[in-house]
Amino acid sequence: MCARIELNTFCMPPIKNFSPKHARVDLKDGAMVLVLDTGAMITPEAEAMLQALHSRSSKGVLSHLEILQKKGPEDFMASFYVGYGHKSIGDCGTCTIFIEGVSMLVAKAIQDWMLYSGQESSTRYMNFSAQPFRDPLQTKESALILENWRSFYLNAQKPLREDLTRRYPKLNEEETVIYEKAIVARSFDILRGFLPAGTVTNLAWHTNLRQAADKLALIRHHPLLEVREIAGAILSALQKMFPSSFGHRQYEETEGYNQHWMNSEYYYSNPECPDFCLTESKMNTVLLSKYHEVLANRPVKTELPKFIAECGTLQFEFLLDFGSFRDLQRHRAVIQRMPILTMEHGFEPWYLENLTDNLRSEAQTLIKKQKPLLESLGPKPEVSQYYIPMGYRIPDRITGDLPALVYLVELRSTHFVHPTLQKRALQMGRIMLDLFSDYGLALHLDTESGRFDINRGRQDIVAKE
Repeated sequence: MCARIELNTFCMPPIKNFSPKHARVDLKDGAMVLVLDTGAMITPEAEAMLQALHSRSSKGVLSHLEILQKKGPEDFMASFYVGYGHKSIGDCGTCTIFIEGVSMLVAKAIQDWMLYSGQESSTRYMNFSAQPFRDPLQTKESALILENWRSFYLNAQKPLREDLTRRYPKLNEEETVIYEKAIVARSFDILRGFLPAGTVTNLAWHTNLRQAADKLALIRHHPLLEVREIAGAILSALQKMFPSSFGHRQYEETEGYNQHWMNSEYYYSNPECPDFCLTESKMNTVLLSKYHEVLANRPVKTELPKFIAECGTLQFEFLLDFGSFRDLQRHRAVIQRMPILTMEHGFEPWYLENLTDNLRSEAQTLIKKQKPLLESLGPKPEVSQYYIPMGYRIPDRITGDLPALVYLVELRSTHFVHPTLQKRALQMGRIMLDLFSDYGLALHLDTESGRFDINRGRQDIVAKE
């Protein structure tokens, strides 16, 4: 990825007098960042400033709106926001950033934030026959490694789907279209394990202005060059769209501190990671016992009150394939370290077990062949991640309070969830019941592990006829 950034304004064709100007940054390798202009008459910056003024004046919002109308959003912001210097103002204005053509490693770095809101492209809905792979080493050997993974992924599609159709024949009452989509979804669930983490993806990030600045202040020091370049591109686009909100002064000591810990402590590794273990329980059971009725009477699909978090936390550690880690990382209410993807914990057996006999044999041969090829190139561990497929396991450490863990366990224990993640959710749930059922804790778990359900074929977004 080239570090040179070209900033330009991208205009959509007019739509019923709606002609927004999005702030767009293009990078040479095809990556792109776009900050969405919604065409709002009151911009996110101006909306934030209105709330700030409202908190400091007894005149009321109508008087501030009158000033805004006279000055216009740009002059209005120039009058107040630049010199205010209070982060809470930035909490009051939001924006949406679209990031395209980046590796899954970039997506995970941006999403590694407890306040992240947004969406990432699903491997179930992307065509990987021509999808680029990020290749930071740019050698014949590194390109070969990536294309070997792609070839297996593509060539396995047809025979695997035929086998799934034999294993899970369509029932008379099932719709053909939904059944066929469910078979395709199941094949993608299995074969995603062979897609390298350098596979290109797209994501959207919806954030307030303060959180965007705080997050960028960290990832501009990320160990991966690609992440640092995307951070720079995002900042350039935000400065173009919101010039009054992204002129933050940088302090040398703060920058040095963030750079040091991001490069020495950011990635989590544990060579001794257990297969699954409750590593720590810091729960005040005396306090928890006071909430027996609240814990016991909670209906299905209902969250526990947040105040129960005061009772303490649990910490779990286990091995999980990187593909399922991508799903689990969506849970922002728990603390989850960012693992570094390596080959040292082995390939998740589930992906191999669900192949046909011939495909399994081919996959095992390929895995055995690819590992020494990559090791011979000698890249740094963080760079090696681009060439390692998502079926490899990583150590996952999760720390959370009871409301956060109950929500996670119940959502991820359903049979719609990838089986390797569902298994871990059920293990967490059973331990939580062992520890706290006497205190009233009830969990609504789906114990039909990994069964095939054609309703997976309905989990899509399609245009209405």
